[in-house]
Parts: sequence; C-alpha cells; structure tokens
Amino acid sequence: MGRLKLQTGIKAIEEEPEDFDATYCSKANLACMINSEIGAVLAVMRRNVRWGGRYVSGDDQLEHSLIQSLKAVRRQIFSWQHKWHTINPAVYLQPFLDVIRSDETGAPITGVALSSVYKILTLDVIDQNTVNVEDAMNLLVDAVTSCRFEVTDPASEEVVLMKILQVLLACMKSKASDMLSNQHVCTIVNTCFRIVHQAGTKGELLQRIARNTMHELVRCIFSHLSDVNKTEGALVNGISTIKHEVAGLTNEQAFPTRELDNGNMSSEYDGHPLSMNLASNTSMGAEAAGMDEDIIGVGTGTNAVPYDLHLMTEPYGVPCMVEIFHFLCSLFNVVEHIGMDPRSNTIAFDEDVPLFALGLINSAIELGGPSIRHHPRLLSLIQDELFRNLMQFGLSMSPLILSMVCSIVLNLYHHLRTELKLQLEAFFSCVILRLAQSRYGASYQQQEVAMEALVDFCRQKTFMVEMYANLDCDITCSNVFEDLANLLSKSAFPVNCPLSSMHILALDGLIAVIQGMAERIGNGTGGLEYTPVNLEEYTPFWMVKCDNYNDPNHWVMFVRRKKYIKRRLMIGADHFNRDPKKGLEFLQGTHLLPDKLDPQSVACFFRYTAGLDKNLVGDFLGNHDEFCVQVLHEFAGTFDFQDMNLDTALRLFLETFRLPGESQKIQRVLEAFSERYYEQSPHILANKDAALLLSYSLIMLNTDQHNVQVKKKMTEEDFIRNNRHINGGNDLPREYLSELYHSICKNEIRTIPEQGTGFSEMTPSRWIDLMHKSKKSVPFIVSDSKAYLDHDMFAIMSGPTIAAISVVFDHAEHEEVYQTCIDGFLAVAKISACHHLEDVLDDLVVSLCKFTTLLNPSSVEEPVLAFGDDAKARIATVTVFTIANRFGDYIRTGWRNILDCILRLHKLGLLPARVASDAADESELSADTGHGKPLTNSLSTTHMPSVGTPRRSSGLMGRFSQLLSLDTEEPRSQPTEQQLAAHQRTLQTIQNCHIDSIFTESKFLQAESLLQLARALIWAAGRPQKGNSSSEDEDTAVFCLELLIAITLNNRDRIVLLWQGVYDHIASIVQSTIMPSALVEKAVFGLLRICQRLLPYKENLADELLRSLQLVLKLDARVADAYCEQITQEVSRLVKANASHIRSQLGWRTITSLLSITARHPEASESGFDALLFIMSDGAHLLPANYVLCVDASRQFAESRVGQAERSVRSIDLMAGSVDCLSRWASKAKEAMGEEEATKMTQDIGEMWLRLVQALRKVCLDQREEVRNHALLALQKCLTSVEGIHLPHALWLQCFDLVIFTMLDDLLEIAQGHSQKDYRNMEGTLVIAMKLLPEVFLQLLAHLSQLTTFCKLWLGVLSRMEKYMKVKVRGKKSEKLQELVPELLKDTLLVMRTRGVLVQRSALGGDSLWELTWLHVNNIAPSLQNEVFPDQDLEQSQSKEGEARNDGISDETGHVYSTS
Repeated sequence: MGRLKLQTGIKAIEEEPEDFDATYCSKANLACMINSEIGAVLAVMRRNVRWGGRYVSGDDQLEHSLIQSLKAVRRQIFSWQHKWHTINPAVYLQPFLDVIRSDETGAPITGVALSSVYKILTLDVIDQNTVNVEDAMNLLVDAVTSCRFEVTDPASEEVVLMKILQVLLACMKSKASDMLSNQHVCTIVNTCFRIVHQAGTKGELLQRIARNTMHELVRCIFSHLSDVNKTEGALVNGISTIKHEVAGLTNEQAFPTRELDNGNMSSEYDGHPLSMNLASNTSMGAEAAGMDEDIIGVGTGTNAVPYDLHLMTEPYGVPCMVEIFHFLCSLFNVVEHIGMDPRSNTIAFDEDVPLFALGLINSAIELGGPSIRHHPRLLSLIQDELFRNLMQFGLSMSPLILSMVCSIVLNLYHHLRTELKLQLEAFFSCVILRLAQSRYGASYQQQEVAMEALVDFCRQKTFMVEMYANLDCDITCSNVFEDLANLLSKSAFPVNCPLSSMHILALDGLIAVIQGMAERIGNGTGGLEYTPVNLEEYTPFWMVKCDNYNDPNHWVMFVRRKKYIKRRLMIGADHFNRDPKKGLEFLQGTHLLPDKLDPQSVACFFRYTAGLDKNLVGDFLGNHDEFCVQVLHEFAGTFDFQDMNLDTALRLFLETFRLPGESQKIQRVLEAFSERYYEQSPHILANKDAALLLSYSLIMLNTDQHNVQVKKKMTEEDFIRNNRHINGGNDLPREYLSELYHSICKNEIRTIPEQGTGFSEMTPSRWIDLMHKSKKSVPFIVSDSKAYLDHDMFAIMSGPTIAAISVVFDHAEHEEVYQTCIDGFLAVAKISACHHLEDVLDDLVVSLCKFTTLLNPSSVEEPVLAFGDDAKARIATVTVFTIANRFGDYIRTGWRNILDCILRLHKLGLLPARVASDAADESELSADTGHGKPLTNSLSTTHMPSVGTPRRSSGLMGRFSQLLSLDTEEPRSQPTEQQLAAHQRTLQTIQNCHIDSIFTESKFLQAESLLQLARALIWAAGRPQKGNSSSEDEDTAVFCLELLIAITLNNRDRIVLLWQGVYDHIASIVQSTIMPSALVEKAVFGLLRICQRLLPYKENLADELLRSLQLVLKLDARVADAYCEQITQEVSRLVKANASHIRSQLGWRTITSLLSITARHPEASESGFDALLFIMSDGAHLLPANYVLCVDASRQFAESRVGQAERSVRSIDLMAGSVDCLSRWASKAKEAMGEEEATKMTQDIGEMWLRLVQALRKVCLDQREEVRNHALLALQKCLTSVEGIHLPHALWLQCFDLVIFTMLDDLLEIAQGHSQKDYRNMEGTLVIAMKLLPEVFLQLLAHLSQLTTFCKLWLGVLSRMEKYMKVKVRGKKSEKLQELVPELLKDTLLVMRTRGVLVQRSALGGDSLWELTWLHVNNIAPSLQNEVFPDQDLEQSQSKEGEARNDGISDETGHVYSTS
C-alpha cells in the first residue's frame, strides 16, 4: 500500500509502506537504493566524452576522482553491517556532493546527483539520532548552495535550478533540519532568493516554483518559532531596536563575472562574522540590478545589534528569523532604487516585488503568530520597520498590494494587537479612512479593497469594542471607532445613484458590528451596568490611570471616565475657539481645569485636546504674559525628544500650533523648544543656546527654500557657513549640518499646520513620534465577549446606522438584501431594548413604518393586492410588529406609527376578527370565530373579497372589524391566479404579524410603554367633533376606543396608570356627542364594562370608577334616551355583581342617580327597579352610606307612573321595610361602639329616619289612590314602629312640622283644589291621614308633653282636626270626616285627661293650655268638654295636675321612647 506524498516544487509518488519496518530501514533495501543512484549518476557521466574514456596521465590515475569516489562507496555499501543511523551520512553523501560542487560537470550530471540527494533526504534515513548528522547536514547545505555546473542549454539549466530548490526545501523539511545552524538557514533562504531573481529571465514554470519554494521555506522556518525558547540576553550588546538600512540597488548588471552565463552559483563562507557577500541577480520580474550589500546578512543596519559568531552557528532559531524578517522588510525599499529592464516580464515590477515580499511576510506572521511577542527583536521589527512600510504601501495605487497589506494587518491584529495599539490607529487613520473615501483621490478599486478590509475587521467580534476602548476613550488618540462607524454609514448611502456592491459591502460591515453587539447581550455586562459619569472634583485629566487593565471591574469605568473627559475637552475646545477665556472658564466649571489655573493643566489642555484652533494656541504660547510663558515651558515639557534629530523634533513641536509671526514670540517659542530639546537629546550640541541658534537657522532655511518669493535660494555651503562657531564657539560637524540641510530642502517644515483632528498622512517625523509614544502608551485593553461598552458605542452609531440601513432597504430590489437589512433592524431593536435606548427604538419604528406602504396615501385601486405583490412592504410590516411584540417595553412615541399601520390595515379590512381579546364575557367570546385568526372568506375562483370600505360594526358592544364580505351586489370579474396569490400572501403576512398579541399581552408591558400605548390610541382616535363626522373617522375612533378599553381591562392591576387618560377620552366623547352613534355607544358601555370588571379588584379605586359613571348622566337627552334600557341593564348587572364592593356614599350616589333616572323611562324602568330591589330587599345591601340615596330612588320609582301601580306599591314597601335596617344599626351601634361614636351614629340614624318619612310624605300626595293610601299606611308604620331607634325630641318636632302637618295640609289642599278626575276618592285618603295624626300624637304624648313647645304642637293638631272637620270634598262636607274627627278628638282628650296632660290650671291670662284647647274643641264639637270632663272637683283636678307634673320632672330625659 502507498499514498501520494506531495513535495513542494515537484510531484513525486513514493511508496510509503504501512509498517515501520518497511520504511527503507532494512540494510539491503537502502544499499540497493544508494547503489542504483550511484549507477544512475555514473550512467549519465559516461554519456559525456569527458567522462567516458580512461584518463591517461603521469600519475597512473585511470579514472577521475569523482568517478572513483562513487565507485568506492559502491564497493562499501553492501559490506556495512551496522544499522544505518550509526553510519555517518557524509560517507555515502560525499560522492554526490562532490559531483554537485564540481564545475566540470554539466547540467544533466548535476541534476541527477541532486535528484539522488533529494531521494535520500526524503526517505527519512537521516534524522536527529543519526551519527554525525549535524556535520552531514551542514556539508549538504554548503554543497548545494555552492552548486556549480556547465550550462549546455537553457532548459537543462532550469532543471538544475529547480532541483536545487527541491533539495534545499527537503533539507528544511527533513527530520534532521533541527541540526541546521542559523547561518545555514540564512544561506538556504539566500540561495532560493537568488534563484527567484534569476528565474525572472527564464521560464514561467521556474518562476512559479522558485517563488513557491521561497514561501514554503518561510513557512517552514517560522512555524518553528513557537518551539523556540525566549532568547532574551542572547545578544552581544543587549536587546535594542533594530533599525536596518536596506541596501540600495543600482542599475548595473549584478554579475560582472561570467558565472551567470555559465550558470554558476557560489556562496563562500569566508570566516568573517557571517557576512555572506553573495552576488545576485535582483530581477524579480525580469529586471536585473545589483545589490551592493548582502541580501541576508547579520548586522547589516547601521544601528543593528549584531549576533555573535557562536550564536549564529548554533541550531537555528530566532537569530535567523530576525535576519530573514529584516531582509523581507528591506525588499520594500528595492522598489525605490530599481529601474526598468528591457527584458521586463508581463507582471508590472512596482507591483510584483512588494507583493512577493508581502506574501512572504504574511506567511511568516501567520505561522509565527502570537509567539512573536516573546522575541523582542522580531517584535520590534514588526512594530517599526514592517508597519512603517505597510503604511507606505497601503497607499499604493495597486489594489493587489493594498489587499495584501490589509491581510497582514488583520493577522497582526489577531496575534499582536496588544503590542500595536498606536500602529493600528495610524493604519486606520492614514490608510483605511483615507482610501475608503473618494474625496482623497482613491480609485474605485482602492476604495473597494479598503472597504472589504474594514468589513473583515468588523467581522471580528471584539474589534470595534477594542478600538473604542483603546482609542476613542484615550484623549491622545483619534476616535477611530466613531470614524469607522461613520465611514460605514456614509458608504452605505446611495446618493443620487443606484445601489452598488460597495453600498452592500459597507452595509455588511455595519450590520456585522451591530450583530456583534446583539450577540453580546446574551453574555451580560458582568454586573457592570451603564451608569453616567460625572466629575465631582478636579483631577489632572492627563494623569488618570487604571489600576488593572485586565480586570473589567477596573477598566470599564476607567475608559468611560476617559471618554467623558475627552468629550468635555472637545466641547471646551469649541468654546475656546470662539473665546479662549470662556473656553478655559467652561473647563474649570466641568472640573477639567483647576479653579485657579496652573500652567501645567493649561499646557496639557493645549497638548492633548484635538480640534483646537492652532492660531489661538500659538498666540497664547507666544504671549509675553508671565503665566503664558510658564504655560509655554510646561507645554514644551510634554514632548519626548529623546534620541531624535533636531529637525524631526522641531517638526513635531510646530505641528501642534501655528508659529506666531512676531519675532519676539518666535524667540520665546524657540527658546522653550531648545531648552527641552537640549535637556533630552544633547548629542553633539554644547548647550541650549546652540540648539536655539540652530533651530532659528532651520526656520530661516525652511522659509528660504519653500517660499516662492525668495528667488535666490540658500546653498548647502551658505547654510554651513551661516552656522559656524555656534556650538559653544566651535563648529558643528559638517555631515550633521549637511543632513539637516537636505532634510529641510526635501521636506518642508509646515509652520501653518493642518487644522482639525487626526492626521491625513504619515510623515517620517510623525512616525518617529509615534514610536516614541508607543513605548509609553498605556496597555492595550483586550475585551471579552461581554457587553461592557455597547451602550456607549451604540448611542454613538445608532442614528447613522438606522439611516443607512433604511436607505439601502429603500433602494434594494433583491430579497437577500431585504433580509440583510431586516437582520440589521432586528439587531438594532434588540440592542436598543437591552440598553434602554427608547429614543433609538422609536426612530427605528418610524423608519420601518415608512416601508410598510401602509402610511402612504392610497393611490392604487386595489391596495390589498398591491400590498400582496410588494415583498418589501410585507417584510417591513412583519418586522414592525415583530419589534412591537418583542421589544414593546421600550417603545414610546413609536406606538403612534405602529397604530397608524394597524388603523390602515383595519380600514382595508385585513385585521383578524378580534384584534384585542380582553378576556371578555363568555357570551362575547362564544361569538368569536377563533382567537387571533383572520376571518377569511373562502377564496374561490369566482369570488374575491371586496377591498372597498370595511363594514362598520353596529349595535351594542360592536365587534372589531371583520374581513370584508363578498360584494354580491355588483357582478365582479373573475380574479386571476396572480390576484388570488397576492391576496393570500397579504393574509399570511398579517397572520405572521400577530397584531392581537400587542394588546392581549399588554399586561406584560412596562408601565411607561403601556402609558404611551394608551396615549397613542387616544391620539389616533382623534378629538371627537360636535356634529357630523365622516363614517370613516368614526369607525377609526370606535376601533381605537375598543383597543383602549381592551388594554385597560387587561391591565386592571395597573389601572391607576391608565385611568385618567381613559376617563378623559371617554368624557370628551360623551360631552361632545349630541346624537346617538356607535362611538358614544362604545364609550358609554365600555366605561360601564370597565367598572364592572374592575370593581372587585380595585376597592381603593371604587369611588373613582363609580364617579366616572356620572358621565352617563351628562349624556345629551337624545343619546341617553336611545341607550337608556341597555345602560340600565349594565348598571343593574354592575350592582348585582359588585354591590358588596361599593362602600362610599359617593359611589352609591352615582349608582342611585343612574337608577333614579330610569324610573320614568318606559323601557329602562324595569331593569332599574330590579337593581333597586336587589339593593333594598331585606336591607341586603343597604348601608348608612347609601340609605338616604336608596330611599330617594325608591321614592322616585313610587312616584313614577311608568308601569303598573303595583311597582309603586312595591317601592313604598321597600321604603317602609328599610326601617328595620335603622333599628338593626341602632342596636349594633349601642353594643359595639364607644359612647361618643354611638351618639354620633344615633344622630345619623335619626337623620336617615327623618329623610325616610319625608320621602314617604311626598308619595302620600300621589294622584293614584292605591299608591297614596299605601304610602300613608307605610308612613304610619314608619312613625309608630321605631323600636330601638333613639329619636331626640327635636327630631319629633321636626317630624310633625315637616312631615305630618305638611302632609295633612297638602292633602287638604289637594282635596279642595283638584278635580275628582285627577285625585279619585280623596275622602278615603283624608280619613286615613286623619287617623294617623292622633295615633302618632298619643303614642308620643308622654314625652312630647314635657316640652316647652307642647302647647304649640297640640294646637297644631287641633287646628288640623278643625280643618278636616270643615273640609268640603267635591263641594260638600264629608260625612265620614264629620263623624270621624269628633270621635278621634274625644279619644285624644280622654287619653290626655287620663295622663294628666290636659287639666285646668289657675293661670293668669287667657293663653293657658286648658283654655286654648277648649277654644278649638268648641269649634269642632262643643259637647265634648262635658263628655270628657263632666262636673268634677276643682281641687282634684289640681292635685292630679301636680302629680303629673312631678312625674314629668322625674322622667324628663330628653328622649322619647315608643310605647306601642
């Protein structure tokens, strides 16, 4: 069995048997194999005339040494008895290597020898355990890399070169490769690179193989990095930043010797410290040029730290990787020095070389990965040299180069971002943000590549969070996250153009960021909820530090605080630019500057705040004021000029403000600069004065060289001459001044710096400054998967994001783009809800509602079908309602837009049969056709639902809108299949919206959202107008009111929240309606229904609920009349269900008022009386709170002539029966209450009793005889049956005055003044009334006689009797009364005599009781005195009178007790 084993550069099928013993380890097999390889080489050599014949020479050597050595091995191999790993590989490799090294052999022979070596290597015969393996491997590499051969034809030359590549790659991949030294690995890479160069003039295949081999080598070498131990301290002079100077290339031919022509390649190890001095052809496409210095050498840079000889001869590791990586970086500089060659390949050279280098570097980083951070020299190369070149080539016009640069940066972000904070900032600011915007002159391809790269970064879950935390929240860095988010938003906007792939790409990036946030929501915030930052006191903002950059408990609050400071500084900068003084005062007010300004804080404000007007800063710093001078020196102190050239330092210094124009100000500024520069980088300067003079000189040179008005420019000699003797009296080195001169000439110092934040291009001086800053930069914060900063980030990007997604959605025409946008919308909604950003969610809802097309004025004839055909509208509609259902808790004003959509669907007849099931009565639910399902008509092929005006609900408790019935009145054309399908899609869409859930699940909404929903419903219903409104408006108002009532009933536990708004809305409807309508019907019965359902649950709100029913009393007469019966039925139902829950007088007043009104309504009175009967029968629900009200209602029913007299009689019985309640309450009060409370209760009961008898008095005047007489009997009962009720004397006097006497007088007046027709049989009534008078009087006589007003009362009784005696009924005196009155009077007088009340007294004057009595009696029946008082002894009368008086005194308690 065998398997294909693919070797880079060549495809070879090799047998690789399954078990270990069969891997060519048997001595016989290996000996045979080597023997056959020797035979192959010899066979090829014999073909050549030079090798075919025998040598004839003086020393008798018959054969060439190469052939001899091959034959010698052939003789030995079958005699070796030891195991192969104990045999020195050099023994059997040496003959082949000699052939390879020999310059006498031709290409075919060398090729076969190389193949033999390759075969031996790939058999894994040589490994780490083989004897003397290190020497053998070194020997092999030396031989192959110094391979020499004669070129006979180009094809054979290419074959040899390919085989060299093959063998070298096999060396690196063999098990023994660990034995190779650093030097030899460098040599291998060197040789391969030389072949890559030579291949430029040869065939395409060799070019491809050479480059591929180079890639494989780099991958092989750098994959070894993770196994290498840290190499700190392994350098000769310690670890230092390597600053390599890349060798310049000239246009001279690389190989002045004939070696190239002969195909010779040599690499001599000459004993010097690893300097290989290899000549090479540097053409990569076809260009030929010469490298003046080593391709890969040790210590090639002027400032490099060289590795020592011993280290480079050790097994390979970091040293060779550093050299190789440095060499790869140096390839970038080749482009600047190479000219075009006539033999140029089709690949453009300026693209080819960097692409090749970038590809190799990318491979190295991919495999070296995070291990690089452990090796300072490698890391330093990446931080400085590599990134500097990436910045430069990132702006290349070639999209291929840009793409590769971005790939490398993405890899670096993954593996080394913690070490590359400022480099990443610079890359995004100076490359991505510049190229992705067309205004900087980038081509469309560049924009597209930059955008693709940005989107790739956005797809890294933590990228944006880390940019925000590390850069946006750092006052010294630019707002990269904000800039990138804005870029994505703007790039997604199609402005006056159709949607392109670039727009979709930017949208993908935006949505990737948003979805990353949405995913983090589930991971929580680690207990670090969003809390606003506030600075309570001043602390130097540039010194704020974090205790632990790895612990979110520390860094989250730290970065929020820094971001707050940064925002405030920006606001302060804005104020400062308008008025410097006010700007500083503002910052003092926000605790960013101290109350008393100090120079350091102002200097740091100038230094670290972006957006300052640099002219104003320059003027401030140049001012002669002492404080300004101090600020200037502190400002200079914030710069780090360590080891920096003077011109570079000056450039950086003058970039931060505009140098003032006045010479004195310039001098002050340059003095501060010079002092700081000399303090940090004295170098060859003698003192700070030398720095000052030289700085001045540089400013003058800069003006001279770059001002167009200066015609005669300063020469280098002029400049050097001008600066003689300034260095403490000595001259500065000529080379130093010359370097400064050329730097200024080549690159102007901008004394008018760019305004605004950030920088648009990376200059050398800025890069040097960046490297300085990176050494002092705070640690990079690595974010995990929790949503620590998402609230802050989302607040920044939500507005532009929603706008961008909306615009793309608007322009999109493909469903996959729709879905992408919808995913974005839902993610935005989720984040907004999670972080309680209600405004954002409202904005989102507003945007989405526009796409439903439901809010557009309907111009189409068939809106339902149009909706069914519009996929965008349907998906937007489902999304709106999905958001409403999932995230309704956080919707506020957005409810209005959602309701607009619902209303539109309602008008189109597309809503489910019952949108808002509010757990209605069973009778209502049973009428529903299925909860939440659309009521669809059967869509047959011959019928289509009408899409005209929906059918209005009618009648009490009208239903929600139904889907429209079939229009059968007019013949319709048969709908097409497309129309049927569109209609079905519409219905399916509405079903997927679950609109009913919004209202049925409203009980789970947060309070504020629920309140806003209710307000939106009220708003959508509109203000009711007096007079006629359109039926459509009324239908909308009814529908909104139904929904409002539904959510009110669903939220009975939170009724307090909703009640006022609901009540006010219903009140406005009731008070503005003058004619019966569906709206007022819904309002009134909705209100009653709310009260019915809520009273059992909200006793504390009972009064409020019942008071609302007073609205019913305010209904217009026509409206009230139309609905009176139904209203009464509802009130009756309410009373029967909730009587026990109504406790206050106020509540009962409303109920009884409603019932009283019905007494005179033909249809309603029955229900009203039924409710009253329920309350008053047996006193079941009578309370002190409702007693008087119920009595009054009963009176109204008794007086009402609607219905039979029997009902009036029953009403009177209810009144009379209520006396028992009074007695019951009185006895309870006496038992259960304290004395004071009992007295109060007694008084209240007395008042109730008086109101009862007053009510009965009124009924006694009824026209109907039966009612009238029954009322009199009831009154008699109430006056005489008051056991247990404590009624004060004063109350009884009131009763006689207000009730008994008034009633008698009124009856008398009626009898005399009205016709018999109106009041039938008044005589009988008068008789009953007259009987009542003495009965009550005599019952109370014992107590009333003690009162001082008794005489007056008694005379009142007599006067009524006298009137009744004389009354004329129907024109003649009543015989019955003529008989009755004297008899009643006689009985009364007898009782009074018996009780000693009426006795003759000796009194002065003629007004005594005795005399007045007989005065009246004689008018009625003169004979009575003799009958009652026959002749008696006067003394006896007097004595009895005295006894009676004594009895009265002893019993005068102030109360009268009933005796009957």
